[in-house]
Amino acid sequence: MTNKTAPKFLPKFSASLLSPIEVSLEALADSQAIAIGFTADATTAITTFDFPANSALIKKLEKLFDLNLRDELEFFSATGKTGELFEIPVASDQMQADRILLLGLGDVTTPSLRQAGAALGRKGRGKATVISSICVASHDQLKAFAISVQLGAYIWTQKTGATQELPQFLFATEKPEVIIDAGVIASAISRTRDLIHTPSNIKTPLWVANEAQKIAAENGLEIRVLAGKELAEFGGLRAVGNSSPNPGPRFVEITYHPRGMKKNFGALPHVVIVGKGITFDTGGVSLKRPYTFMTAMKSDMAGSAAALGAISALSHFQPQVHVTVLMMLAENALSGTSQRPSDVITQYGGKTVEILDTDAEGRLVLADGIAYAVKNLNPDYIIDIATLTGSATLGLGRQHAAMYTRDETLAKELFAIGQRSGDQVWHMPLVDDYHEALESPIADLSHVTAKKKFSAGSITAALFLEQFAGEHTWVHLDIAGVARSEVDAGENPKGGTGFGVRLLIDWLTTL
Repeated sequence: MTNKTAPKFLPKFSASLLSPIEVSLEALADSQAIAIGFTADATTAITTFDFPANSALIKKLEKLFDLNLRDELEFFSATGKTGELFEIPVASDQMQADRILLLGLGDVTTPSLRQAGAALGRKGRGKATVISSICVASHDQLKAFAISVQLGAYIWTQKTGATQELPQFLFATEKPEVIIDAGVIASAISRTRDLIHTPSNIKTPLWVANEAQKIAAENGLEIRVLAGKELAEFGGLRAVGNSSPNPGPRFVEITYHPRGMKKNFGALPHVVIVGKGITFDTGGVSLKRPYTFMTAMKSDMAGSAAALGAISALSHFQPQVHVTVLMMLAENALSGTSQRPSDVITQYGGKTVEILDTDAEGRLVLADGIAYAVKNLNPDYIIDIATLTGSATLGLGRQHAAMYTRDETLAKELFAIGQRSGDQVWHMPLVDDYHEALESPIADLSHVTAKKKFSAGSITAALFLEQFAGEHTWVHLDIAGVARSEVDAGENPKGGTGFGVRLLIDWLTTL
């Protein structure tokens, strides 16, 4: 069922904007602009400049265009700050390029190169232009740089008559697979953003399930969608999702296994990723306040979107791992069928939960997914990912997701991957003394703190979810602070960021 009054939306960023080219003048011939990375050393009386990428190719360009790039940088009083960008007009009958873009690389660490890449992407944003890059020497850093270029170029709009012209970025490299891999990851993140940005009058649980089916088909993934009576055991998902007049809640199960391996998964580690997929969150009867908070709630399905984005990339990378994604899709609406504070529901697996706040709905749908994984999937790892609590944002801001797990080794591994990938996480404590906050006089659990002496909302939410994971290795990622950006800057547009896709892909491909 589709809302026929809604504007038609077609994702534009599901394909890579990134391509590798040979390290040669001939390969640059069709580019309209050529980006060259530079650094600056101001520790001496006279600032000196360097070009960390292919110096031989850069010298050929200087000769071709009759340029001295160091002189140009001196003219601009360049500092080398990451993302600093200078445009120099050029002309040659051997090249289409009419400008050189000199791009500051900062201290040439991976974080500074991500910022520089995003700046280059923004330079091409919304333009049908071809930009070649000679910026980064290290192949590992080139991958991070290239991903950020596409993320910086990302734009999303539904303005009448607006066109989304797509730039193309070419990277001179001797390892083309680095750029191909970067394009797969960047496209997965971009498509995740597309899903997050889609307005909720279009983005019903049914719509998201249909998009998941398309993505699964494109990538050779198995998929199963449950709805209606098939969700009889999913008490949390139904309690939240049956409030909506839109097509009701959906449970989506997507499976990846290495190509050619359709049955014998026993020897492979099995990872189950459970994503919160609230397509819009009014707060229900416990109406969200202040009401201005509600305008961002189309992004409350960012966890499911990130899980879908990550698994969609695995068919390219072919890691030796068995992965199942569970998308818990529902709309938390306000209607005559909304759940009420004081209700008692039965979660998947049989635990009863007293409802005290209908605006704490995300943990109810996640609990069903985690319990389903424990009962049916025999996982080695369970990871849930969700825009769960404002408390996580208050504690960590918008640079780190809150990570909860009892497995110290896994926590260190995910922390390191977060630093490397750019999706940073911070290990938070699971404080056992806070368990009493979830006690209920009439049910097995309360889903929020019944006793107000505890203020650690992100921790108690994690403790609630842990009750459903049994003895399995479990990680909870609270991405409330990082899944959406309040400003259009750097890699991120205002709105959905696609956080978690890089983290999950990097972990799954190295497990």
